[in-house]
Amino acid sequence: MFALYVPALLFALLITILELTEVVALVFALSADVGTVRHGALGAVGGVAVVGAVALAFGAAIVAFPHLYLLWASAVILAAFGVFLFRSTLRSYRRSAAQRAGTASAPAGLRAVQFAGGFTVGAIETTEVVVVLIALAAAGYGFSALIGAVLGGLALVAATALVHEQIRRIKVPWLKLGATSVIFSFAVFWAGEAAGVTWPGSDLVLIPFAIAFAAAVRGSIGLIQRHDAAQAARAR
Repeated sequence: MFALYVPALLFALLITILELTEVVALVFALSADVGTVRHGALGAVGGVAVVGAVALAFGAAIVAFPHLYLLWASAVILAAFGVFLFRSTLRSYRRSAAQRAGTASAPAGLRAVQFAGGFTVGAIETTEVVVVLIALAAAGYGFSALIGAVLGGLALVAATALVHEQIRRIKVPWLKLGATSVIFSFAVFWAGEAAGVTWPGSDLVLIPFAIAFAAAVRGSIGLIQRHDAAQAARAR
């Protein structure tokens, strides 16, 4: 019952670090004008706590469904989340390009805005983590997912304490690219298992899947960015 499934643990750890890293980065950005992260951090902690409490209260009910159906449901959930995260990854690359061009807007520095912004991003990013954790739990890896999420959270807290001055330099687009690739890889893997496919190398097939999806996602983003640039050039 409490056996660890390492791929699910690492997956949950990656997703937790990914999403909560963005929370930390945005809290620091919101706090840039006032020199303190306290108000934004309090808001983020509140958002994480609220969504986490809801998930603990109601999320476990999903594990009562038949395992085969849950594998299909998990594959569909992760595929849908992968599409969502792909769009989020694209937005991150666009924001990064806008910052390099000097066209990104400056963050607000009011205390109320800091708290509200921190709460909102904490709630949103934690919801995204919970969606993935519930999918992992539905596939029978709830304990591993929980351990991975806890380890990811602790690792991020420790890293933030050690490198808080450099936290805003973390390249979120690259983290999101990796996470998007892993999510699509698990979605295909679990859909195949639900359909009765015997994967060569078992879990090891996730490695070439992730590499292939990383290349596909990055290539797609590159095409979209070139299309954006062409449209911008025609608009001038």
